[in-house]
Order: sequence, then C-alpha cells, then structure tokens
Amino acid sequence: MERGLRILVAGLFLAFAVGTAAAETWPAPQTTMFKPDWEAARAAVPALPRKAESTDRLAELTQIVSGVFPALANSPVPVLLPFPVADYARDHAAGSSTDGDYSEFKPTKFFLAGPTGYDAAFSVRTRDVADFADINFRDPVVVQISGFNMLYDLPPAKGVIVQKPGEIERDSPGIRRQILESTLRYSFERFGVPYVISIQCFDGPQRRNRLSCRNADRIAGRFLRALQLVGGNPDAETDAPAPAVIRPEQSSSVFTYHRVGALLPGTAMRSNTGDADKTVYARIRFPTAATPAYVNSQSFMHGGDCNQTGRRRVSPGYRCRINSKPLFRDESAPENYSYPWRDNFCENRHFFVGQCAAGLGHQGQDIRPASCATKDTNKTRCQPYRHGVVAARDGMILREAWNDSFFLVVNAPGERIRFRHLHMHPRKLDDDGIVSGHLVKEGEPLGMIGNYNRRPGWTTTHLHFEVLVPTRDGWVRVNPYMTLVAAYEQLIRARGTEINEPPSDTPADTSIEGASEAIAASAAAPITAKDTNTARSKTKAAPRTKVKTKSHKVRSKAPRRIAHPGKMRTKKRR
Repeated sequence: MERGLRILVAGLFLAFAVGTAAAETWPAPQTTMFKPDWEAARAAVPALPRKAESTDRLAELTQIVSGVFPALANSPVPVLLPFPVADYARDHAAGSSTDGDYSEFKPTKFFLAGPTGYDAAFSVRTRDVADFADINFRDPVVVQISGFNMLYDLPPAKGVIVQKPGEIERDSPGIRRQILESTLRYSFERFGVPYVISIQCFDGPQRRNRLSCRNADRIAGRFLRALQLVGGNPDAETDAPAPAVIRPEQSSSVFTYHRVGALLPGTAMRSNTGDADKTVYARIRFPTAATPAYVNSQSFMHGGDCNQTGRRRVSPGYRCRINSKPLFRDESAPENYSYPWRDNFCENRHFFVGQCAAGLGHQGQDIRPASCATKDTNKTRCQPYRHGVVAARDGMILREAWNDSFFLVVNAPGERIRFRHLHMHPRKLDDDGIVSGHLVKEGEPLGMIGNYNRRPGWTTTHLHFEVLVPTRDGWVRVNPYMTLVAAYEQLIRARGTEINEPPSDTPADTSIEGASEAIAASAAAPITAKDTNTARSKTKAAPRTKVKTKSHKVRSKAPRRIAHPGKMRTKKRR
C-alpha cells in the first residue's frame, strides 16, 4: 500500500513537471535592479520638530508629508519632490493651516508610488513666476519626476540630442541633459537609485501653444534646485518578479498575424526596416472591450491618407506613391476589418521614436474595433464612439483636462510601464473622469474608440496604443505589437498563427477589382472573449533583429522641421 502510494505521488509529480515544462511563455524584458542607500537618505533628512517617541526621522518625515502625498509610504526608494519640507513641517507641528501654497510648482493629483518607485507631476504657470514672465505659453507647464529601483535594458535610442548640463552639474555631479522623443530630460542618481525629470517641449522657437526646449530647460533647472527629500519607506521593497505571460495551449482557427517588424512594404520611415522586438513587456488585458479587433495601418490601408506622402489614381481607387498596394477610398473595406494583423510601429510618421531605425516613425500600434458602421452622410467613413476601451491593468490615469490623450501608469512588482491612448474625444474623457489621479482597475471602461485628432473626424476610427518603459534615458516608447498579440491570445483563450513568409508587394499594375476578391475572402469570423489566468515565473528578453521590407523611392520631401507630437498642423494620421 505504502509503495503504491509512493508510485502514485511520483507519477503525479512527474505529470506536473512535464506539464509545467510544456507551458510556452513569451519573451520577457531584461531589467536592472537598484538598491537604495537608506542610511544616506536618513542623513539627508532636514531638521524637524521632533516627537518624543520618534526614533526614525525618515519615517517621521514620511508620516508628516503624507498629509500632502498620501501614498508616500508606498515608495521603496527615497522620494525627491520640489516641496519645502521645513516650512510645511513647522506649520504641521504648530497646528497651523497647511492648505497654502508652499511652492511655485503646484502638485497635481497625480502621485503614484509602488513596488518599483514613484511618479509625480507638478504644474507651473509661467505668468505666475517673475523669472518666467517672458515665456509666452498659454497652458500650465507640466513637469514630471520619477524615481526607480528598476530600469529596462534597451538598445541605445536613435535621435538623442545630448547637451551639457551646465551649472546644475555642480549640485548634481554626473547629471545628464538630453532631448529625446520631444521631451527634455534630466537624469541623475542619488541615494543609489536613478531619477529623471522631464518636460515635453518643441525644439524650436517659443510659441503660444508650444513650449520651446530652451525655455523648458529654464523651468527644469529651477525644478531641480527646488528638490528635497520628502520621505520613502525601506519596508516597501519587494523582490517579487513580474508574472510570466503564458501562451494558451489551444490554437485559434482564425487569428493570424504577420511577424513583428514586418511593416507594409515601403512604409517604413526613411528606412527599409521595422523594429522586430519580440518582447512581451507585460501581461495586460487587451485594450478593446470586445473582440474581434484588428491591428493594422491607418495611413496605408483603405481610406488612409498615405501619411501625405502622395497618392496615385488606380481606378476605381488609389494607391500610395511609396508602394503599389491597391486601395479603396472606403474606410469600411473588408481588408481593414480582417486578419492577419500587421505591425505598424515605426511606420512612416514625422514623430520622434528612439527605438525606430530612423529615429522617426509611428509611436505605437493602431487598433481597429470589431466592426464599422458607416455614417449616413458619408458612406466611406466609420461612425466613432460605438466600441469601448478598457483598462489594460490596474493603475492611475495621467492626463490634464485639456489633453486629447492619456496615460495609464502601472507600478507593480517587477513592472513599471505606461500605456498611452489617443483619438478619444477630450470632452468625453472629461465627462468620464479620465483625469490625473483617477485610479482604475483592469478591465474597467475608459471610454469609446473615436476619430479625434486635434478635432473630430481628422483620422479614421481607431485606438492608437503606445507602451513606454523607464530606461536610463527616462520613459521611452517600445514596440507594443507582441504585447498586444499576447494579450489578445489571453482574451480569446487561443494562440494565433504567425505568418512567417516575407511580405510581398502587390505589383503596381494590379487592378483594384482583382485585389478586392482576395480582400473580401480574408474577412474573419467574429470570436468570443473570455478571461484567463497566467502563472508567475521569470523569462529572459528576446533577441531583437531588424526586419527588412521592400522600399520605394519617395519624391515628396519630408518637412525640414519636425513638429511636436500632437501639435502638427497638418491632417496626419497617427
């Protein structure tokens, strides 16, 4: 009996081991961890009105300032903020009102601290500060600061403008100043961990609706000099890893996708390469509320504007000058709402992206919803605001009320990530409470998929989705494609089929009529969404290669000056 029981237990253990080994996980990102020097932080705590029972001055400081920043004790790294601790602590100890303005940099409602550090956003109106009165900028300037105990390891970014830090280096030895992805960044280390300060700016002359990077630098310098230690909690540290993303065992009969980096032929930006990053950066809930959903190009598919690179007439439709794919003018064309998916990160756009080969390109992935109901007044355009967007993870919203995009910021064990959403109407976002500081749960509704691009109807109906992770250069964009593939597989509880053959361009003399038969035949049947669970484990990062696509000569010239993302005057698709 005892021998039989041992055999049974051994058999069960072997079966479990085989099943575990057979589970296929997606490649995870590589990261570097940092250990804070808490003794150095305690030595930097300013003089405080001490309580008789207090033994830990850092803990006391954290408790006092938590009256303004309630999540302060959740930070596993020392927290630096432009906040006059001594003045606030004095008023707090005296029982005086602490509702006044303690700094010219006003805290917004966005302050998020968690297992991998903290993020905070402050705002300042240039007209309210005498030294900035000459800066004619209509909106408040938002300054962000982040502290990290982990960073993501990525290839060096393209298009970085490195500048000498100037006088501020005397106070912060080793500090770095650079402009990357239309953002001024100061990165430095203190107490053994990295920090970054960032301000979105325009590398050109000051305008009323565009903050020049030169003026952003003046504001950032003042922000840096105002930083003080305001708290932190060594007990908040955790070594828990991020969960592995496991592929479903069952295969889908309909879901197919082109390999990562395989852009539509000829559509890469000043290059013949896409970014073949196979990394799945996090386990997320797919961001559309329902399935099916379709990841593909908005500019170079049917109804697209070819990103203003020029069109050629091909009866009864057109084709883009940079390739020979025949297209209909109808946004609702079946191929737009069909598998396979197509990567469009680094596609032809005049936006800065450090991980694209040219340093320019499309900053995220475009996702079409399940279906298109055309407008009564224009049968070639899809009606917006009919399909929902949901939260990819638990997190906090980062968005000012006037902005037409927002971030969902995630701070979890072993993970630090931001998801940017675009083309949802700002007024609807305001009405739904999608503003800085709003906490959301995974799967919670965030709004509806729209076609807003500085004004209604200036793009196709789709969700633009970006992924940003922290590096030594600060927050940078990475290719979301495989993260979305993995999330979609989890949602439909079935793995997709990758199309491995190299993409082939359609001959220039192919007729629209002939292509339409293949387009219609590729339409996929609807599928049902289900929830799934993932296991926890650690994986290594995937190797990154460059995928070549066929390039074509482009006669039209790119603009000489690259405009601030989101501020382009022309009617371009994102």
